[in-house]
Amino acid sequence: MRAIWKGSISFALVSIPISVFSATRRNELSFHNLHKKDMSSVSYKRFCDTEDVEVPWEEITRGYEYEKGQYVEITDEDLEKADTELTKTIQIMEFVNEEEIDPLYFDKPYYLEPQKGGEHAYALMRDALAQSKRVGIATVVLKSREHLAAVKPIGDMITLQTMRFAHEIVDAGSLNFPKKAEMSKKEMDLANTLIDSMSDQFDPKKYKDEYYDKVLEVIRMKVEGVAPQAPAGKATTPTKVIDLMEILKQSLKETQKKGASTRGPASEEEEAVAAGAARSARTARSRKAR
Repeated sequence: MRAIWKGSISFALVSIPISVFSATRRNELSFHNLHKKDMSSVSYKRFCDTEDVEVPWEEITRGYEYEKGQYVEITDEDLEKADTELTKTIQIMEFVNEEEIDPLYFDKPYYLEPQKGGEHAYALMRDALAQSKRVGIATVVLKSREHLAAVKPIGDMITLQTMRFAHEIVDAGSLNFPKKAEMSKKEMDLANTLIDSMSDQFDPKKYKDEYYDKVLEVIRMKVEGVAPQAPAGKATTPTKVIDLMEILKQSLKETQKKGASTRGPASEEEEAVAAGAARSARTARSRKAR
């Protein structure tokens, strides 16, 4: 694995040399643009607007438009000179309880590996964070951009989770969300029973990108000259509010049939709840009809 960044993680007077590695990888298919007429690939050429000639990669640089049509070249060295400490240091500003952080703020995870000579300090920081049950809130510059970040221990390692700044979170005030609604006990009991019947311990290995595999299968068939067929079945449609209780009852029966419940078949009490929910749904429909 190749490090994408090297520097140090610091808080107060403590400084630990570390290397940063990406903790995720993209699992997506890459498609090319083709000329439909002859299925030839369509390439993109880099042209100089002034000279109207193609420009090779080695002659391309990066610049900032400070006035309309006026640019100044900005190199990697220029960016590092903006603040050497910021570009080489994960600077922890404070420690907080992770539960206080809204999940909306978290972005991408990275692994932090100690460089030679930093193993002891790394282990001390990791274990202290684990015992305190806190995470460090830091700033770090990655790919020419400053990020807010959370430094937290996971097992034998320390991880860095980049975060969004508050101004990057879109205000949801203009969206229409339902206020606290009046729920009957029967409705809530049935909803909780359904949740219980589908509950299990989280195991990420159980889940995989099925769509990715299905698209690969379509590609394989087309390469072999076989026309892919649409799978049987139809897309699900949104549940109508008036049928909610009926849908909950049907969903509960389906999960019980599939053996998803670890509590065994529904008890008499649960069946009574389901029956009562059905009556409530019929009553609601008759009232609406009137």
